[in-house]
Amino acid sequence: MANASSFLSSTTFHTNTNISRFLTPKLKTTRTVTVSAIPPFTVASAAEFSSLDGTTLAVISGGSVAALAAAISLTDPERRRKLQADEVGGGDKEVVREYFNNTGFQRWKKIYGETDEVNRVQRDIRLGHSKTVENVLQMLKDEGSLKGVTVCDAGCGTGSLSIPLAKEGAVVSASDISAAMVAEAEKNAKEQLQLATENAPVLPKFEVNDLESLNGKYDTVVCLDVLIHYPQSKADGMIAHLASLAENRLILSFAPKTFYYSLLKRIGELFPGPSKATRAYLHAEGDVERALKKVGWKIRKRGLTTTQFYFARLVEAVPE
Repeated sequence: MANASSFLSSTTFHTNTNISRFLTPKLKTTRTVTVSAIPPFTVASAAEFSSLDGTTLAVISGGSVAALAAAISLTDPERRRKLQADEVGGGDKEVVREYFNNTGFQRWKKIYGETDEVNRVQRDIRLGHSKTVENVLQMLKDEGSLKGVTVCDAGCGTGSLSIPLAKEGAVVSASDISAAMVAEAEKNAKEQLQLATENAPVLPKFEVNDLESLNGKYDTVVCLDVLIHYPQSKADGMIAHLASLAENRLILSFAPKTFYYSLLKRIGELFPGPSKATRAYLHAEGDVERALKKVGWKIRKRGLTTTQFYFARLVEAVPE
């Protein structure tokens, strides 16, 4: 196993608000770590905070802990999830598809892009996601050159991982449940990979597909920040299916289910907004590990990316 000393760089941002002092865990910031030294991985409920700004956070911080707890107890995220599902005539998958083809696409296109038209929270989430992508690329390159390596990028979004993989010489198959996201990813790939040049990388193969419908065999399968949209009961089947597509490695990121992150998510649910995704699910690392073990895989590397509003648990699994 390669030493992943440059695998993760945890970054914690601090504010002067009371809520930050109440919620921020005592994380030890480190720039160089080994995989064996870090705890099980986490991806936070970033979707819940993507439309909050400093003013909103200041309002939250002005209240007492007791008032905050009372407000949280009155929220009903499950009811909102049911209403969302009823609106699109389906379950979690249909809600995710509808969201990322419409309002969600516009929001996350900005977050994943380079525009300055983002608020402080969205900019922070952009930083966190980019760090997760960097960490995945480092994990993959630790094993050697990616030239000719087949990679399935399941849930490719706007191509933030697929395009760098192609630049490294990987043969990439990228998919997303959102047709809007796939179209944007393909456009970005054509622009950034400079296909007109003689030594241009091979353009990833993009397709609109949900995780359960993917097929084929790949050296590596990667699925970043997707499981947050599905409960553990469905995530188990998704993990099993992704593992069946991978020959050597499966890399997952997910929002960790801990007391702190659960509380953070519930606070976000106090401000659902008309265009914000509230169907965010946290996953206990133990549950993810059990799902992997059930299909004969084990976790080989673990890591954690943290910013103020983005927390991503990253795991690399291999066949037992």
